[in-house]
Amino acid sequence: MSDTQEKDYFWFYIGGLIVATVILVLMLKADETKHLQSGAVAQSQAEVFQKIENKHRNNSN
Repeated sequence: MSDTQEKDYFWFYIGGLIVATVILVLMLKADETKHLQSGAVAQSQAEVFQKIENKHRNNSN
């Protein structure tokens, strides 16, 4: 009888899971910051500051 050794792929599965997790995190991080590139945040912030300034100006008079 010949003893055949069965290959152990456990570490390949673990390595594949780690690589997949890193890729998923990088994709989600890129999607998370997408709204910052559109300028919508800066526009909204400018509107809020303008409203605050108008309120202060109206309260001073």
